[in-house]
Amino acid sequence: FDVMQKWFFKVLVCSVNVFVLAYILPGIAIVDFFTAIIVAVVLSLLDAIVKPLLIILTLPATILTLGLFLFVINAAIILLDAYFVHGFKVDSFWYALLLSAVLSFFNSLVHKKAFPEDKQNVNQQQYKKSTVYVRTL
Repeated sequence: FDVMQKWFFKVLVCSVNVFVLAYILPGIAIVDFFTAIIVAVVLSLLDAIVKPLLIILTLPATILTLGLFLFVINAAIILLDAYFVHGFKVDSFWYALLLSAVLSFFNSLVHKKAFPEDKQNVNQQQYKKSTVYVRTL
């Protein structure tokens, strides 16, 4: 897979997961699957643009809470997504927190099953870097 294909796959997986979780979890409502696709696209854009800024701005809080504040940032991103996408409704912050945690779990689960070579490639690259470093010593 190239980068664009992987991104489309992630958006598709995220949209399916959002669509299913909207019917399972309380406090989350979505109109149709097309809206779920839009939610996934907007979520990927917010994750790429807004989330890094929020992480930098709230770095002291994240350090103080040993990283737990990242859950709050994820919930805020979900609430922003619900604000921008009509047909996607999240009733409260706590439902956004629940959705972000469950969505992250299922997205990563599917990603690990679909792209098992990613972890293997990272491990091989780290091994190559460490052997090059040892050889230069």
